[in-house]
Amino acid sequence: MAASAKPLTVGNCSLNGEWTVVGRRRGKQRRYVPRIKLPEVREAWTPADTNIDTERVSKLLQKLEICMKRMETSQFYRRFVEQIANSESFNCFRRVLGSESEMQVVVYGIGSIDSYETPRLQLSLLLLMKRKFSWMGGIEVFDPILSATESQVLQALGCYVLSVNEQGRRCALKPTLFYMPHCEAELYDNLLHANQEAATLKNVVLFGNSFETYEEYASAIRNSSIVHSAGHILALKKFTCEYKIQIVSDDYFKAFHDSSWHFFSNVHDA
Repeated sequence: MAASAKPLTVGNCSLNGEWTVVGRRRGKQRRYVPRIKLPEVREAWTPADTNIDTERVSKLLQKLEICMKRMETSQFYRRFVEQIANSESFNCFRRVLGSESEMQVVVYGIGSIDSYETPRLQLSLLLLMKRKFSWMGGIEVFDPILSATESQVLQALGCYVLSVNEQGRRCALKPTLFYMPHCEAELYDNLLHANQEAATLKNVVLFGNSFETYEEYASAIRNSSIVHSAGHILALKKFTCEYKIQIVSDDYFKAFHDSSWHFFSNVHDA
């Protein structure tokens, strides 16, 4: 018998946030994507820069702490939390969790948190979510450009840095939040392909680039390379429930513009 699930809690945030709900378009013929078995591509990985600079570790931790404090008091973050607490979207998280009390978190393509502010903002938002929501479980992180110093910082913040490049092909055998802001389309496509084949799409919550925008772009420029790199994104659009986040400050536009939450139903159940 499954253990009883803990109630999802959202701290003191209000339930009056508004989502931009992206509806499914009618009248379009369903795109066909061949069902090809995915190769098992799992490459062992170690940072190219293996030296840990303790001074840089300390400075980067300070930068992230400042970044998190600034974000936590921002209108952007308050609206972001309100959107998650909105009853409609909150029910989507609850549905994915099912009888589980926690949702594991996988981060792909975060970028260099030492070199650029945008990855620091994206990581700060995730860490603030981890503090806020009791249902968020352990965080696993992978990006092939991470240095040993950056890996040390992530571990100090409670994250686990993967030693294998999964190429985005993680099957969500249990509820999993994939945090992938502004990744390449191929990475989203690999994730969808793997979980479509394993019939585990219903266990996936994806935070990343808007699928609606991919569809609009593909429709406008039919010969674009994005049509080929986003085949599963486009084919599975009809099985996707998307909520666009609201950017209420220019300070966070570059890091989060055109980002959405995506929830899925299994293709085999449709």
